[in-house]
Amino acid sequence: MENFLIFTLNASISSMGEMAGHERRGSLMWPGRSLIVGLMGAALGIRRNGDFSRLDSLRIDVAIFDVGTAMRDFHTIQTIPTPAARKPNSRPEALKQGQGKLNSIISIRDYRTDALYGIAVRGENLPEIAQSLHTPHFTLYLGRKSCPLAAPLGAKIVQADTVEEALSQLTLPVWRNNDRAEVLIEEGGKGEIITDVPFDRKRWHFKTREVGMRAVNIAPGGQV
Repeated sequence: MENFLIFTLNASISSMGEMAGHERRGSLMWPGRSLIVGLMGAALGIRRNGDFSRLDSLRIDVAIFDVGTAMRDFHTIQTIPTPAARKPNSRPEALKQGQGKLNSIISIRDYRTDALYGIAVRGENLPEIAQSLHTPHFTLYLGRKSCPLAAPLGAKIVQADTVEEALSQLTLPVWRNNDRAEVLIEEGGKGEIITDVPFDRKRWHFKTREVGMRAVNIAPGGQV
């Protein structure tokens, strides 16, 4: 048998990151690796520019209970002139040429509403991470600071032979305790290429990985 750290992620509004352009911020259908590692890092008290190396080797699987409903929001923001926005590191030159003038644009941001996921983590330091999820150093949210969690994580360490068996021991929010997961996103699987692995945290660069997606029937019991 193997040790798993399991917990749930549920929020009224969430945003799970995607390849971001200048005027649009998309959202995946499930929380990517960078989001989950970032959430555990925040619980441990690691700042954005801190050392996440102790979390980089963790294996993370995601069970999708509910992908929620897509929601789009629009923001009016001030930004550098559009031609300059297409050239990295050109903001000082652009502002100088434009005599400090800024453009106003509409920014598009995508969210998911009422999404619910189960997370299974394998690797080292699981007891420390589990404890930090119960008493987080920084406030936890699902994607953006405007997306607070809707329920306790219910984090706990369990022993199981398979990730499905581990996730069947999840404690779901009381109002979702009859939910079932029908899709499992497997770390190291085959089939889907996504860009969610932090590569250079100072420059916000990410690299791709391949994950597997397969049908499951995971029906946890218990309540938060």
